[in-house]
Amino acid sequence: MLRPTACFVLLLACGALAGCAQSPATSATQANTVETGTLTGEVGDPRNRARIHTELASAYFERGNLGVALEELRIAIDADPNYAQAFNVLGLVHMDLRENAVAQQHFERALRLSPNDPDINNNYGWFLCQSGREEQSIAYFLAAIKNPLYSTPARSYVNAGICAIKKNNERDAFDFFERALRSDPDNRQAVLNLASIQYKRGQLESARAYIGRFNKLVEPTAESLWLALRVERKLGDKSAENTLATQLRRRFSGSKEYQDMVQGKFE
Repeated sequence: MLRPTACFVLLLACGALAGCAQSPATSATQANTVETGTLTGEVGDPRNRARIHTELASAYFERGNLGVALEELRIAIDADPNYAQAFNVLGLVHMDLRENAVAQQHFERALRLSPNDPDINNNYGWFLCQSGREEQSIAYFLAAIKNPLYSTPARSYVNAGICAIKKNNERDAFDFFERALRSDPDNRQAVLNLASIQYKRGQLESARAYIGRFNKLVEPTAESLWLALRVERKLGDKSAENTLATQLRRRFSGSKEYQDMVQGKFE
């Protein structure tokens, strides 16, 4: 959905590893509603109608159907003009459409309506990060984390780390990724980024431990195999390097990482 900019650290696509921006979750009932096209909850109080249509909009947004998502959000706001989550999702949709001025208006409206909402703070922080205001973004990630009811603080720690990297602030990025792991020991984005930072610093044993941990948590990617291979190459373990080279060739022969290996571009 929304992707971080790749810097010197391996940054995975947000959609793949549950980082970055976050739209409200939809229940199984609402997901079924989207499948069948049957709207439920048309009766009841305005806030409930706004919530249902916002969650429908979120489901359509996740599927890439932005036009229908916008229509559902229009219905939600007509039902309750003060429902913060509707403006939050509007911000995400317009961000995806690269309509940044409109996205900012919606995120700021959402924050005025619900200033302590962790998801809104996280999403606005990610918007700022992606629009060149990385330093400003950190305050919103930290505001999200401060909320004791926030169920995914690791998400905001990872986002803060990514944005710190974009500002070439490796020290703070490392700290944010470590905090993400303390909150969620299996957070794959944090593990991979820590491996890459340690490799860049020359802390090869630490980098080996992190990248080995990542490759055990999930099916290895071209990026993770390539980093692991370069770690072993610098450590002088030719057997491990050859094993990783074989895996990279077998699984990802069309990748940029494989082409770099073939051309000897190890740095």
